[in-house]
Formats: sequence, C-alpha cells, structure tokens
Amino acid sequence: MTSSRHGTESTYKVLCVVGARPNFIKMAPIIDAFAQHMPPIETVLVHTGQHYGASMNAQYFTALGLPEPAFNLGVGSGSHAAQTADIMRRFEPVLDSVAPDAVLVVGDVNSTLACALVAKKKAVPVIHVEAGLRSFDRSMPEEINRILTDQLSDLLLTSETTCDNNLRREGIDPARIRLVGNVMIDSLQQHLGQAVPVQTLLATAGRSAVLAAANGHAVFTAHRPSNVDDAVSLQGMLGLVRAIANRLPVIFPMHPRTQSMVTHFGLHALLDHPAIVVTEPQGYLEMLGLMKTARMVVTDSGGMQEEATVLGVPCITLRDTTERPATLECGGNVLVAQDRDKALGIVDAVLQGGHRPHRVPPLWDGHAGTRIAQATYAWFKQTLRSSSSC
Repeated sequence: MTSSRHGTESTYKVLCVVGARPNFIKMAPIIDAFAQHMPPIETVLVHTGQHYGASMNAQYFTALGLPEPAFNLGVGSGSHAAQTADIMRRFEPVLDSVAPDAVLVVGDVNSTLACALVAKKKAVPVIHVEAGLRSFDRSMPEEINRILTDQLSDLLLTSETTCDNNLRREGIDPARIRLVGNVMIDSLQQHLGQAVPVQTLLATAGRSAVLAAANGHAVFTAHRPSNVDDAVSLQGMLGLVRAIANRLPVIFPMHPRTQSMVTHFGLHALLDHPAIVVTEPQGYLEMLGLMKTARMVVTDSGGMQEEATVLGVPCITLRDTTERPATLECGGNVLVAQDRDKALGIVDAVLQGGHRPHRVPPLWDGHAGTRIAQATYAWFKQTLRSSSSC
C-alpha cells in the first residue's frame, strides 16, 4: 500500500476517526464497505478515546466487528475546549505518519471537529459522514461541531434530503454533497439477529420477574446536559420515569453523566419503584434487544430516534428540536421536551396503538456503507486525479 498521499488508483488511503460509541456503530459498515469495494480502499482507524469506559468500548468493537484501532489517542473526558484541543494536539502526529489521501469523520462529537480542523490545516481533504444534520439550536455543542465540520469538509455525505437543503442554504457547493442514506441502519440490520433478549439482561440485573405480568416494556435513556445537569429538570425527568412505570415497566440504562447527577442532587429515591429497572450502560447488542421488543422508547439520543423509527417502535424525544426531522415525518417520533403532560399523553396513546412509524425514510435500507464507498472512490478519482494533473 502507498505510504504517501495520492496513491495509485488501487491504493487510496483513508484515515478513519472514531471518538464516541455512536461513531463506532457508523464506522463499522464504512470500513467493511471500503474493504469490499473493488478496488479496495485502504483504511487506518484511529480512536481518540473521547468516551471513557475502556471495557464498554471494547464490547462495542467486538460486537460490531471493528478492527483494533491502529492508534488510540487516549484523550478521555474534559471540558469541550480542553478535550478538543487535546485531540488536535495528539492527532496531528498521527496524520503526519499515516499520510492519508483523506480523513473521514462521522457525526458531531468533539473528535469530529478536532480532527477535521487538523486535517484541513494540513491540506488533507476531509470527508464528513452525516453532514448537514441541523437542530437549529446553537446552545448544543454538537450543533457547533456539525456546522463547523461541514464548512471544513471537501466531501459531504448526507443521510436525508433535508441535510442537502441545509448545506445548500449555508453556501456549500452542491458538487461536494452526496446523498448516501443512514449508515447507522446498516449496523442495525446486520446485527439485529444477534440482539440480546431483554430477559437475559433482566436476569443479569436480578429482575427477571419484572415483565412477568406486564404487556411489554419501555426503554428510557437521557444524557444531555439540558436534561440532566439541572436539579429541577432532572427531578422532573425522573418523575416522568415513575409515571411511565405506573403504566408499564421501564428499563433505564443509565449514562455515567446521568448517574453522577442523580447522585449529586440526591435523587436516587425517585427511581425506587418496582417497575423501574436501572442498569449500567449496555453494549450495542443489548440495546438492540431492549429496543426491538419495546412498546416505546423515551430518549434524548439522536441515534435512538433513528433506530426506533426503523424498528417500528414509537419514540418520545425529550427535546424541543431534533436534527433528524425524517423521524418526525415518518410519524413515530414526537418531541415533548420537558412537558410531562404531553409526554404522558403520548405514552397513553402509544399503549392504545398510536404513534407507530408508518414508513422508513428513503435510503435507510442497510446499503449506505456501499454508497459511501462508491461516492468516496468516485470523488477520489475525480479530485485527486485533477489535482495531480495540475
């Protein structure tokens, strides 16, 4: 394989960046598709270590079949500024040593922006998967990362048509945009048959009997600062969990940030309910098992909105905006923010058979990875050949 940029037609090399668990889910099908493309596209995987929890990261890599990263930057947690700066500092020598033809980043975490910025300053092209997603809420750090990464990117790969429209409104040349679909769904379809049954998880938690007399369960997750960093907001959210548990059992894999805030504000008593099962964060196959048989998902996670839509599971989103409008248009996702009455009204409607997704968005079909490989290879041939002839 080539050891420098602008290799031969069969040796294009892409430095692929992951930093957080949602990135792993999206990157696995991309790396597979690059390897299966003819000719193959070489990939080098770097993990920034942005998400703490080495054992959980390893579970995700194993479940998804991701290769061991060639580089692990070991950044860990920190403020947004400190973390972004540390990633940049540690990523630069990796970029120099690998000398890729492009850097590929996914999503909207700090690693996405930091590595895109380093690449651009070193005149290395940037490919952004999930470009163009917009919540239009600039108080969200992820929104800043999305906007800036898209402005830095040379090839912008989108998951839905609204993303293309957003990018054009922001002045992005349409020639740089390719609609490829939702690569997260590739992983979902590939691994759904391996999903861990919910009863296995409950047995591990010592709560096997919780579903015995119940007609299904709800899955609840929350981690965003707007929901968990304020005592009043967090108390209201946990009160909602209790109210839902009065209707059907709630399984609550608790994010470390949320766990820390529950402890900090002394709110554990709100979770003391016979129909609430609080667990540690779960692996990918465990979460798929929880969602595929759920009556509903209640979350502030962007990825879970998408997964619930494809699984046909109603989703109640604890935000007042979403960067994934296709999930709203499909009829299965409802934004409730912190409106308890609205949320419980949707819960009751779901239990009566309402608010199920009535369709899946176009190109959320399990083949986005293949389209990403095709678009990337075509872009390499056009762009790098043109630059080498100048």
